[in-house]
Amino acid sequence: MRGTKADPATLLCFPYAGAGAGFFRPWRGHDPEAVEVVPVQLPGREQRFTEPPYRDVHEAVDGLAGEVLDKLAGRSRVVVFGHSLGAILAYEMAHRLQDVGGPAVAHLVVSGSPGPGEVREKRATGLPDEEFLARVLEFAGYSHPALEDPTMRELLLPCLRADVEMHENYRPPASRPPLRAPITAVRGADDGLVSRAELQGWATATGAEFHVAEMPGGHMYLVDSVAEILALVGRLSHG
Repeated sequence: MRGTKADPATLLCFPYAGAGAGFFRPWRGHDPEAVEVVPVQLPGREQRFTEPPYRDVHEAVDGLAGEVLDKLAGRSRVVVFGHSLGAILAYEMAHRLQDVGGPAVAHLVVSGSPGPGEVREKRATGLPDEEFLARVLEFAGYSHPALEDPTMRELLLPCLRADVEMHENYRPPASRPPLRAPITAVRGADDGLVSRAELQGWATATGAEFHVAEMPGGHMYLVDSVAEILALVGRLSHG
């Protein structure tokens, strides 16, 4: 049974806007006997830099589903995790795994994100570069240092713009039944961008149990809370 030291829990991870699977690389070595971290790499970054990035969440899930199923081959259960944009991708992929009879989704952990039906009044999509980056900083509370270098900015902006567009244009299907898997929504206790009340929007996305969890830190709490997140996953994988 997964979730034991002999047979680790499987954690499928989706990154936030502009980030790649490399963000989760330190997670993989943290406690591999307890949790096997399986990051999903989106096109347009790291080793997939030359591929055009997705601009639509549903197209992204369509395009990534086969690869995800290959990564999860032989596993009976999986916990799915995502932060911010990654929370939306994780939610949609959890539905896809459920629909195609993939590994059972033991739990969905959505981090730093209001419920899937929430739509921002202010948008960054289509703004000029400086205004776009300022708006993204306002939304995310974080800016990658590489964006301060003009050359790196030119390389990174197309992917970041595509991710933000994908996030801002996302709408969940109106008539779809709730996810059968339980959901835990997580935020940093000092997050000024996503409130505890906004996390409650995930409650209607599941027909199973729903919980809210808080960890020390702000919107990017997960940078310094790897041990706490993996411990949470270890507990949830038994559900």
